[in-house]
This record gives sequence, structure tokens and C-alpha cells, in this order.
Amino acid sequence: MAGKLDKVLNLVSNMGMRYVAFRARHEVLRRTGLLKKKFPAAPAFKQYISLKQWKELPVKFFFDDKESLLFPRNPQPELKERFDQIKSGNLLLFNSILANLGTNYDWVTNPDSGYKYDVNKHWTEIPDYSKEAGDIKYVWEKSRFSYIYDLIRYDYHYNRDCGAEVFADILSWIKSNPVNCGPNYRCSQEMSLRVLNWTFALHYYRNSIHLTDAVFDQMQYAIYWHMHHVYNNIDFSRIAVRNNHAITETLALYITGLLYPALPGAEKWKQKGKAWFEEEIAYQVYEDGTFLQYSMNYHRVVVQLLTWGITIADHNKERFSEIVYKRAKRTFLFLRTCMIDESGMLPNYGANDGALFFRLSSTQYRDYRPQLQALAAALGTELQFNQFNEDSHWYGTYENARKTWQPADGIHTFPEGGYYIIREPQTLTFIKCGSYKDRPQHADNLHLDIWYKGENILLDGGSYKYNTDDATIRYFSGTASHNTVMLGDKDQMLKGGRFIWYYWSQSNGASLAEESGKYVFNGAIRAFTYINKGIIHKRTISKEKGKPIWHIHDQVENAPSDLPVRQLWHVPFSAAKKVQFTARDAQGKNFKIQKAEGWSSSLYGSKEKTTEFVFSENGNVIDTDINVI
Repeated sequence: MAGKLDKVLNLVSNMGMRYVAFRARHEVLRRTGLLKKKFPAAPAFKQYISLKQWKELPVKFFFDDKESLLFPRNPQPELKERFDQIKSGNLLLFNSILANLGTNYDWVTNPDSGYKYDVNKHWTEIPDYSKEAGDIKYVWEKSRFSYIYDLIRYDYHYNRDCGAEVFADILSWIKSNPVNCGPNYRCSQEMSLRVLNWTFALHYYRNSIHLTDAVFDQMQYAIYWHMHHVYNNIDFSRIAVRNNHAITETLALYITGLLYPALPGAEKWKQKGKAWFEEEIAYQVYEDGTFLQYSMNYHRVVVQLLTWGITIADHNKERFSEIVYKRAKRTFLFLRTCMIDESGMLPNYGANDGALFFRLSSTQYRDYRPQLQALAAALGTELQFNQFNEDSHWYGTYENARKTWQPADGIHTFPEGGYYIIREPQTLTFIKCGSYKDRPQHADNLHLDIWYKGENILLDGGSYKYNTDDATIRYFSGTASHNTVMLGDKDQMLKGGRFIWYYWSQSNGASLAEESGKYVFNGAIRAFTYINKGIIHKRTISKEKGKPIWHIHDQVENAPSDLPVRQLWHVPFSAAKKVQFTARDAQGKNFKIQKAEGWSSSLYGSKEKTTEFVFSENGNVIDTDINVI
């Protein structure tokens, strides 16, 4: 088993000295109070630009104002229900948990734990997680202000003025959260999203009687200090985090610098933000369109950010470097290839915290069609999902589409990210086999996801919560909640603290080919190397053409004799009677099926029981037939 020094050396090997050195320096600055000095607490109010001057600026948003929007109104019952919930003090957190926050929420009480943060504490003194406070994401959720899209969309579709409610909430937040103090200044991404969402409201209610000089002055003050914080803390996201946080923050710097040129430092934000955004897209979105976070939902986050950036730049006759458009197009192609046609869903693969930053339609949270349609339109393509165009209408890109695209049936490979997909009219077979050059989220290499007639037959366990007990975190992020192989109760990689894995599994080669009457995947990974450096897991998956029948051959080489090979399959209760498993050892002897109770989390913060089928072998080979009836 790996010792402490081995873990440190492994972390340096995986993440690089730049990351380790920055984290060490950042922690020293935080503990000594030197970091605190860069971010003044509750600075004096100052007006930067008047409302009249702002309205006269020549810069363009997605639309000019509410009155300029002319797309069809569609007053849906689901939208009214969400509006009524918000008005009564109830908010859908993470698109899954309806929480009663009350009509006079203080913005700093965790509705899950009941813990109230001290808004007089500097943000550098606020921990991301403590057992007493619980998951800080519960506090951040309303403060992100994504819910105002429900108010704005209700305003538009039901022709009812919600400006008073929107600006009252924004002013309440500003009053309750002194600059650089409390939990809501802890995360630069949350601050960036808040500014983007406030900006959407400012433009929609540009001519509203509720957007007064006093309201605008307070918002400009808050926006300036938000982006001052983001700019001065950008290295944390670009070095220590290097994921969708950095893409969000760099894009927010570009957009605020463009749309609020009178703010001190705006030109610098715009220029630096644009260059950094281009660098992050080039680094984080791989050449084949896959994404360094190995997460479908976080990839959708990038889809929305790309749509914002490309569209606002286009409206202002600006352009990013060509690589942004290439990676955006390949992102669209990859995610569309993974999409289930019947529902717009994708495999629940990788970390999923319930994020949907800009909810501009009423579809179910895991339906990706509106967001992919909007990105496609921004790029001049169309998916022909005719009932999923509302996002495109809001962005002003509905008329952009010049051609259509549909993924072909057959095999699709994305080797840089490590994804292998077989598409057929009634089935989608999704296989992960990759080498990690960036931090993995889940220990799930050689995971197999199967969909049949729109139903997820073999599913990924999801994420549940990022901040809960260690055993639960390990289950959902570990190998146990995926359709692959464990050695005893050992994960493919060694779990560290929170989001850290040591001894990353790596591909030893993978291929997907079409043969007579079947499709065949062959892949191998180096895994469990903290136990034995020579362990190799080989998996062959054969899919019969036109039939819901799969054959899986698993072979584990160089595993310790005291750790049995355990093959895991996770099936939702609704499909448990539809799936037939038959498994044999190397000599052809059938295994007895072991059933256990598993868990899956299709939405953040909620979980449901599943049926777990397990085959355990003291040898090193398991052959399994899967037939869906």
C-alpha cells in the first residue's frame, strides 16, 4: 500500500510542480493574512457610470431590451409552477431538491445543515467545507441567481412585469453580503456567474421603471468589486483548479470588460480575459471535442459558456482565435453523438453537481437538446429539434442555422478523451477507456453504459454530493458505482482527500471495430497500481448488430491472489427484470449471481436504490452475456 511520501511524489508526477508550488504558496499567503490584503473588505461606495451613460453605450448584448424580443410567447404550466414556487420562498436547488428558503432569506444560511455563516468574516477565513457548516454549495445555489431566468421567462411568456422582484432580490443580496466577506465571496466562479446573470437582468429590464439610478449604482458597485476579485484571484482557477471554473471566470472578465467599459480596469479585463479564455478552451477541450473534466454535465457548462462568448463577440463584431470555434464545433459533435434521441439525455458520466447556469427553457434538467441546439445555432448548424429553440431565441441566433447534422449509426471513437460509442436505432453503447493527463473525477475506467429504447439499462451511479461522509463520497466517485471491475473492495485508483485521486489509471490501448454481424471493442488499462504496478485489466465488449445482446470478456493480469476479481453491473429497479446476465469462469463454469443493493444519483443531492449484480472470481477471467428483453 502506498505511503505518504509515495502519494506526494505521485501527486507531483500527475499534477506537476507548478500546481504543487502554487497550492503551497497560496496556503502560506492565506494563513499569514497576506492574501487578505489583496481583497479589501466592504470598500467605500463609489459611482462609476450613470444609468443614462450606460444606456448610451454602443456595445451589444444578446438583445437590446425586453421590448425588442419578438419570438413566440409560450406560457407553459411548468414555468408558472416554478414561478409560484419562487414567489412562495421555495427554490429548486441543483435542479433536484425543492427547499423552503422563506420569503426573507438571509443569503448565508445553509438550508441543508441550518448553519449560518458569519458575513463579517473575510472570505479567506471561510472554509469550503466543515462538518458543522455542511456543503457550502447549498448556500451558493440561490446566490448564483440562475433562478432569475424563471422570473424573466415568466415575465416574457405570461406578459407580467417581474422587474420589482428581480431587482429587490439583487439589492437584498448586495446589502446582505459585504464585499469580500462571507461565504458568497469564497468562489470566483460563483461571483462570475452572479455578474453574468445580473447582466442578463439589466439588459432585459433596461427600460423598466424598476431599474432606477439608485438600483443601477448599487449594481455597478457590486459588479466592479466582483470582477476586481475575480481578476486578482484568477491564478487560483487557472493553476490550482484548471477546469470549468477557469473558463467561466476568464469569459466573465471578457464580457464585463466589453459591456461595462467605464469600470476601472475594464479594458484590461477584456483583453486579458479574452486571451485567457482562448487558452483555457484550447487546453481544456481536447482536439476530438472531449473535455478534461471527464464529465458530461460539466461539458454542458462549457457548451453554455461557449454559446455566450461566441454570440456576444459576434454581436459586437469581435472574434476569438480560430481554435475556440473548432473546439466548440467538436464539442457539439461529441455530445450529440452521445445523446439519447428519445429524451435528449446523455450517460450520467462523471461529476454532476446539478449545474445549469443559464436555464432558458422548461425542459428536464438532463435533457441537453436546448443547450446543444443553441450552440449549434451559434455555429451556423441546426439539430432540427424544432421544439427546443427557446434558448436560441434568447441569444438572438435562431436564424443563424445553415445546415443540419445528425450522428450516423455505427461506431464513433474519441480516443483523446477515451470514449467509444456504438449507435443503433434502439441502442446506445457507451464505453470509457482513456489515459488521464488531467485530474480524473471518478475511478471508472472501462465503464460500460447501455441504453435500450431510451431507457438507461446499465447506468453510471452519478455523484450525489461532493461534501458528505467519506464512505458515500468514495462509493459514488469510486469504482463501486460503475459497471467495471474491482479487486475486492479496492478502487482502480487510490482515493485522496476530497477531489484527489492518486495513481491514475491509464489506457494500455483501445479500439472499436465493425465486424460481420457485430461491433467489437478491445481495451486495456493499467489500474490498481498502488497495489501492484503490473496489474492490467483487459476488457472485450462484443455487441450483436440490431440485437440488445452484449458479450463481455474481462481478464485481470498480475492481481494479488487474496483479492478476488469482482465484476459489477448497476441496473435501475425499473429495468431489473428486463436484463438477463449469464457469467462464466475461464473453464466455462457458470457463476452464481450475487445481488446487492446499490445507489444511483441522477440529480445532485438526491439518490435512489438500484439493483447491483455482482460476479466474483478467485481466478482472473469472467465472461458475461447480457441480454435485454
